[in-house]
Amino acid sequence: MEKITGLIDAPYAPFKDNGEINLDIIGKYAEMLIKNGMKGVFVNGSTGEGCNLTDAERMQIAEEWVKVSPPDFKVIIHVGTCSLESACILAKHAQDIGAWGVGAMPSAFPNIASAKTLAKYCQKICQWCGDIPFYYYHMPVFSKTFVSMVDLLREMDKLDVKNFAGIKFTDEHLYEYNQCRLFANGKYDILHGQDETALCSLVQGGAAGCICGTTNYNGRVQNEILNAWKNGDLKKANEMQNYSQEVINIICKYRGNIVGGKRIMKLIGLDLGPNRLPFENLTDEEEIALKQDLQAIDFFNKCNIV
Repeated sequence: MEKITGLIDAPYAPFKDNGEINLDIIGKYAEMLIKNGMKGVFVNGSTGEGCNLTDAERMQIAEEWVKVSPPDFKVIIHVGTCSLESACILAKHAQDIGAWGVGAMPSAFPNIASAKTLAKYCQKICQWCGDIPFYYYHMPVFSKTFVSMVDLLREMDKLDVKNFAGIKFTDEHLYEYNQCRLFANGKYDILHGQDETALCSLVQGGAAGCICGTTNYNGRVQNEILNAWKNGDLKKANEMQNYSQEVINIICKYRGNIVGGKRIMKLIGLDLGPNRLPFENLTDEEEIALKQDLQAIDFFNKCNIV
């Protein structure tokens, strides 16, 4: 199965001021991401407030991303939800509309406690999305599923699920990430999902593909990390990784990437609307302070071009 190379962006859910989804802006959104070097999108994930969308809204957003994306732009649809049955319906929908792939975070309640059960969970979704690639979305800080990913790969190997592609690995345990990458001689695609440690994954030798949240506005810098490493310029790669962390340090002051990062999109010229409750939107005063903090690190000369 094809392994992903380059940066896959995790886009925000676009809303109108009245709280309705804004499908009209997705075409412009896709053009911006492509212009700044993205190779695809991971739609309706944590950054995209998938948990705050109805199944019907998730389907509409997925359909629009597939509709506006060129053939070589990979559209992966996140289908994870508390209901496995809903996840399966969303997975089949993703295949039906021509998505490149599917991903799923497990249910946060009830928690999945064993690799064997988690493998069965993944197997069922895989059966519903036909032959398109499926990625398990490992983000234990959100899902509260603290299962060994190496054990999950072992269980999936036993089940021999043909369209199980690998893991979107969003966690700080780089040792486990690397063990997954090495499993069965690199059989599975282990996509790095933590922007602040992208260089570390490259140094370990296997992160050809990454799924990122900050690439919405800081994609040019994240690409510079990959390109500098590829060209053997470790000094440049280190400088860009440190700068990426400076940006992340700022968004952490403003309720993280889902809230603060989404407001940055407005500041660079692509207003994707507010967040839905229970996320708390930034006040106007906080937006001014956010802009000043970004200006202090010369962000607007390095950020994505709209």
